[in-house]
Amino acid sequence: MNSPGFTVFETAIGCCGIVWSERGIVGVQLPEDSVRATRSRLLRRFPFACEAAPPAQVQRTMEDIVALLGGEHRELGHATLDREAVPDFNRRVYDIARTIPAGTTWSYGEIAERLGDRNLARDVGQALGENPFPIIVPCHRVMAAGGKTGGFSAPGGVRTKLRLLSIERAQPGGPTLFADLPLLTPPRKRR
Repeated sequence: MNSPGFTVFETAIGCCGIVWSERGIVGVQLPEDSVRATRSRLLRRFPFACEAAPPAQVQRTMEDIVALLGGEHRELGHATLDREAVPDFNRRVYDIARTIPAGTTWSYGEIAERLGDRNLARDVGQALGENPFPIIVPCHRVMAAGGKTGGFSAPGGVRTKLRLLSIERAQPGGPTLFADLPLLTPPRKRR
């Protein structure tokens, strides 16, 4: 088997990275503070990856990620994922999360219900926190109960999650009078 390939590419939110094998996409890296930092983080996650030109299907996925992060409506269901290293439960969670349309949010509990047990909401959150395919598996579209943001393990944390949702014009809890305003994190309380 060949080593996985990787490349980095510019998007509206910064430089992202993508890693692939013969079986499909192994991982996506969201932007760090610089191109160098993104490449470094990607290589820590996938130390055997070698920089290379992406095959056609990976190139198409990259182009769709760029368009989606630029505010265009794109679906990424065509992207083939190499999930060999992904636990079975996480695979099931990711399959459900991939059905969440852009501009829409679901709760961890809703995904747990689709798995057959609402009590799995915490496990769903943990699986999404381990998501190696952000954007393709749109974990940013999953919120905590009551429309709360929940966590986000990507660089930038919840601010990145809200930025991605704003790009998609998502309105957790439904549209409001202020639907075109960006989502913001609440200010921190000073002590």
